[in-house]
Amino acid sequence: MKRYLTVTADSRADGLSVEQVLRQIAGFSRRQISRAKFIPDGIMKNGMQCRVTERVVPGDCIQFCIEEIHETSGHLESLEQQLHILYEDEDVLVVKKSQGMVTHPKGCHYADTLANQVVSYYRARGEEHMVRPVGRLDRETAGIVVFAKNSIAAARLQDQREKGIFQKTYLAVVEGYLPVDGLEYQIDEPIKPDPENRLKMVTAPDGKRAVTHYKILQSCQNSSLAEIWLETGRTHQIRVHMAALGHPLRGDLLYGTCKKGDSGAWLHAWKVVFCQPVTGAEIHLEAPVPEYFLHM
Repeated sequence: MKRYLTVTADSRADGLSVEQVLRQIAGFSRRQISRAKFIPDGIMKNGMQCRVTERVVPGDCIQFCIEEIHETSGHLESLEQQLHILYEDEDVLVVKKSQGMVTHPKGCHYADTLANQVVSYYRARGEEHMVRPVGRLDRETAGIVVFAKNSIAAARLQDQREKGIFQKTYLAVVEGYLPVDGLEYQIDEPIKPDPENRLKMVTAPDGKRAVTHYKILQSCQNSSLAEIWLETGRTHQIRVHMAALGHPLRGDLLYGTCKKGDSGAWLHAWKVVFCQPVTGAEIHLEAPVPEYFLHM
């Protein structure tokens, strides 16, 4: 399957080459353009394959292939379980992951992951996109996962993550009472792998910079509901930082304690904001809060 981005040349493009239009106006990188040149009909002008050195005049229509036909996830097995889809267009698929599901195959999880569900959904529609999660959630974390349907969308969404344009907001239930004062707090503690436990991360001066922001929304005697957003994206960042604060996530056996009835850490990827990678339109999405969060 091929997906094209179309650029209609205006006065800014007069006299530029096709490559200059693609780089300066459409925002493609030199590497992306180089790859497209080797795809049949990868770059076209007015419906005909062209050289990138050709000159452009206002009114010319430049088409750029942003999905290589051989880029698929054919190695993944299908998992025919219904996806909870929050949003979909030609470039992006956004779904809600359930707690306990692994995002992408690893270890002993080969055919029971969210990626297997996604590839099954694509195949049922006669599509063969590569499965490209933009960021991942721990198995215990429920909520929003964004998938890019082509390499250009993936690269642009990743760039948005690095620039802070792509932003997720989480809900977490943490152990202990924290006052509901309406204030926003920041945890700025570097994180690195725990030298004594390869499954864990720890705060340490020689770790990578990690910044977490939070606000308390509700509290009771034994637990508090926090709204959390990240300035960086380190492994287990929320879990490590809240544990370092002395308020680990409820149900987090790795960094805290697990009470009877808990099936994992109480963490939910609640909201996401990003720009559609081709049109630039701002997209705001929210995943329904799990029922168990209402009984903290």
